[in-house]
Amino acid sequence: MRPFVFEKDPTFWYETLRSFGHIAYGGADFGEVVMTAQRVVEGDYDSWHDEWLATADRVAAEAERSLAAGHRVSAGDGFLRASNYYRSAEFFLHGDPSDPRVEAAYARQVATFRKFAEIRGVEPVEIPYEGLTLPGYLYRGSGGATVVMHNGFDGSAEEMHFFGAAALHERGFNVLVFDGPGQPGAMRRGLVFRPDWEHVVGPVLDWLLAGPYADPDRVALLGASMGGLLAPRAAAFEPRVKALVAFDGVYDMGAVVAERFGGDREAARRALAEPEADDAVRALTAQDAVARWAVTHGAWVTGSSPSGYLTAMLGYHLRDGVAERIACPTLVCSAPDDFSFKGQPEALYAHLTCDKTLIEFTEAEGADAHCQSGAQRLAMARIGDWLERTLR
Repeated sequence: MRPFVFEKDPTFWYETLRSFGHIAYGGADFGEVVMTAQRVVEGDYDSWHDEWLATADRVAAEAERSLAAGHRVSAGDGFLRASNYYRSAEFFLHGDPSDPRVEAAYARQVATFRKFAEIRGVEPVEIPYEGLTLPGYLYRGSGGATVVMHNGFDGSAEEMHFFGAAALHERGFNVLVFDGPGQPGAMRRGLVFRPDWEHVVGPVLDWLLAGPYADPDRVALLGASMGGLLAPRAAAFEPRVKALVAFDGVYDMGAVVAERFGGDREAARRALAEPEADDAVRALTAQDAVARWAVTHGAWVTGSSPSGYLTAMLGYHLRDGVAERIACPTLVCSAPDDFSFKGQPEALYAHLTCDKTLIEFTEAEGADAHCQSGAQRLAMARIGDWLERTLR
């Protein structure tokens, strides 16, 4: 889909499209997104924050007035949109995690989503994990089939409402959403990303299956964005996962790193271990808007330096027979214009030896962007239909 705002900055355009996509499940309104985007100075992170925060504050204030007047449906709608706008406001500020604007907007994202959740009957949960807890939400469905889901590199559990939770809940599934290490809610508890995601999903399934509502023979796992690598990694070592959705699929996070820094993994490790490596990475990010955002955010969520983040990504892969270990039916989604993971879904699909399905979305459908942003209803129809058939 060609951009009609932020034509020179693919990150600003994609994040705008992301909000447009969330309109489908109540996370935005078209006019609010357009008017906010038109006020933003292209490429200016401070301007992005200020304008999205202003919109979020305005929408949240109106929701509060609706709630005080007893208009709970209107209030819930407003809180849900405000939550998404607060998420967007702090998105580009992670180069300096100590910036108070980061925590202020994140806290408002969670607070407004929880007001929505209280109105709509979505239950906040805390899942025991290594002496701490992982925050999440439980949507109780009408049967035992359950979809456990999580976001990826930068998205929150709250955002998963738009990336599958609402759509699958309305189809009758129980849905359990959580933030794992490196993801926003867990990051605030000192938990940075780890590649061995089965050690995250395992405790989540322990908690889920100890309750009365999930049928252990009908539990699916869905991972969005970089979750399209993390969820398959977990499924490879966790037999309690009976169906898997990689939305979109990712086979090797380190492939681009290896290509840019030496041509292969060992050469990249050596190059990134050099004393001047951080300067080389910063020079790269100065010329590439996508790299600028990814490296600043990545250093924070891996608890590392810019070069340390890139080195860490070399270990995030499904190579060496990991993908081949997945035994459950697996759906891999693919988008042809995915600036983050182009070609990765097809690589994952090629290595799967289980019952597998590949859905290739298209530009003609308006679904060619990463995670089909802008075509959420279409994506959720196909994913939901596959899950209904698979878990029937």
